[in-house]
Amino acid sequence: MELKATSMGKRLAQHPYNRVRLLAAGVEVSGDRHEYIIPFNQLLDISCRRGLVWGELEFLLPDNQVVRLHGTEWQQTQRFYHYLQRAWQQWSEEMSGISAGVLSELLMQINRVVAEDRWIKRRELSAIINQIQESFRTIPLPLERLAEFDNCRDLWRSCRQWQQQGEATLQQRNRDWATETIRASQDFFAAAEATPLNRAQAEAVVNGEDTLLTLAGAGSGKSAVLVARAAWLLQRRLAEPGQILLLAFGRQAAEEMNARLAARHDCTGVQARTFHALALDVIRAGSRKQPVVSKLESDSAARQKLLLESWREQCAGKKASANGWRNWLQEELAWEVPQGAFWQDRALSRRLAPRLERWLSLLRTHGGTQAELVSAVPELLRDNFSQRIKLMMPLLKAWKSALKAEGAVDFAGLIQQATALLEKGRFVSPWKHILVDEFQDISPPRAALLKALRAANPHTNLFATGDDWQAIYRFSGAELNLTTAFHHYFGAGDSCVLETTYRFNERIGDIANRFIQQNPSQLKKPLNSLNKGNKKAISLLPDDQLEALLDKLSGYATPDERILLLARYHHLRPALLERAKTRWPALQLEFMTIHASKGQQAEYVIVSGLHQGEDGFPAPARESVLEQGLLPQPEDFPDAEERRLAYVAMTRARQQVWLLYDKARPSLFVEQLHKLGVPLLRKP
Repeated sequence: MELKATSMGKRLAQHPYNRVRLLAAGVEVSGDRHEYIIPFNQLLDISCRRGLVWGELEFLLPDNQVVRLHGTEWQQTQRFYHYLQRAWQQWSEEMSGISAGVLSELLMQINRVVAEDRWIKRRELSAIINQIQESFRTIPLPLERLAEFDNCRDLWRSCRQWQQQGEATLQQRNRDWATETIRASQDFFAAAEATPLNRAQAEAVVNGEDTLLTLAGAGSGKSAVLVARAAWLLQRRLAEPGQILLLAFGRQAAEEMNARLAARHDCTGVQARTFHALALDVIRAGSRKQPVVSKLESDSAARQKLLLESWREQCAGKKASANGWRNWLQEELAWEVPQGAFWQDRALSRRLAPRLERWLSLLRTHGGTQAELVSAVPELLRDNFSQRIKLMMPLLKAWKSALKAEGAVDFAGLIQQATALLEKGRFVSPWKHILVDEFQDISPPRAALLKALRAANPHTNLFATGDDWQAIYRFSGAELNLTTAFHHYFGAGDSCVLETTYRFNERIGDIANRFIQQNPSQLKKPLNSLNKGNKKAISLLPDDQLEALLDKLSGYATPDERILLLARYHHLRPALLERAKTRWPALQLEFMTIHASKGQQAEYVIVSGLHQGEDGFPAPARESVLEQGLLPQPEDFPDAEERRLAYVAMTRARQQVWLLYDKARPSLFVEQLHKLGVPLLRKP
């Protein structure tokens, strides 16, 4: 069937199309110079209108494209339009049945996945979206028309919801699944720890994302979640014991996790280990060698002796080296250096030894040749950095010679060797689940080891718990960005937040939380306390009131209540503690540095040393150019890490915190804390 414009209409309309012909499943619109075929599977609508003299047909196509035919006789136009409409609608009804079948099958496949009794992962959503897009390409009707048909409408809307709001839809589905799963497994979560896991903790345990970071404030039970997660994987048969790798940063933390697994879950098949123990296992399996860790790693005195001997030999042997070291110590560190053979000065040696240890550790951890190290630092630092590296190279050489003589390897070498074996495919990782505690303390070499493990087994899940507010080990190479930009480094996944602390009261929490979040680089998260606490739960007190404070505490602190006295440095240990056992025999009083107190808790905490000066708190910035070049870039916020250190100190306390300051030269933290509402007391 065909419709043509009249001769007069053709002349007056001056339109490229003047004829339309019905095809088997479409129409052909043509003119003297143009021809356009419109398949029904591209046709969205047909309209027929009457002009002043002639008729007009309009064909609506995707992307608002319109094809018009003008100048046709009106009655012929009507007849053609009605015939075309019947043919188009008949074809459309047939195609709607096929489309409904495609959509129905698609939804059945999606619903089969969604109905499974498990967490649906983000990467599976990507597969669902791809499946939807592929199915849409097979539908014979234009997608814009599917809502017109009763047999397609609801199916189409459901598919579109997954396509357009898939992430929100999946999140709601997983929330509903988690709620039901936690309810059905309430006995497990009630017995997982000494006290039942709360909702946020349980949600972190059941979250099945490939890459999951659980942010947990001080005292919120992140280690409990890690242990419960391992037990959950076993109970749900998501993994065999040999497929679970628990990692801690210290041997004591690993042993504590193993003890909790055994005591709470009767699980001895999963063993937590340190990164160094992991590296040893990888090297043994991947190289069939039995590496021995150098005794120097566990003997600081031997390390310092080796380094000082090498340093003295270097200074005594080369005048240029001696002058280089003198300039380094005087100009950069502002130390007083004796005239003559300064390297023989015992006091200077004692002061320098821990610095040499730290600098050597950074060089070993960083790895690379001298040229690679120099080229990697910013240009502004490069000249000075190059001079310092040149002076350190003989010490590094002495260290390597000592290792060779011992037939041993150091800790940095363990991590590097294990990573290299994994990258070369020499070790097949058996672990489906890697669980890491205190993730904020991770360094780039350890992060590289984790990434190599996951690359060796692409189906490995990474579950990390940590708190960027407690990241206080940058000086040893820890990089905060690996936590704050977790998914950038380790892949898309999810994050959970543990919002309840079981340690300190609301008053301590309010001050500590507001203090740490003044740094915009810290991740924002809530941290609620179960107990309210009074206004004096945290207070500022002159440091000359320490004795009076301990006298007062001795009147009400019970023998089983722990009192921690913390300071920025070991040498700030108050002298009066020498007579504490006889003066206050009933007090359980301990002194330690703030760094050492991480992971500790006590009913009462006394933080001393809030003063300005060389050994003040916050510590004045005094990194050498070597440290500036090798350590991770610090945040652009004053005293960022020192602020986190203060947060750690305050959040060790269950009941009360006293911050002791020097009235003559108070720390700048004193004013900042006072502005947050911490009272300044004259006496305890």
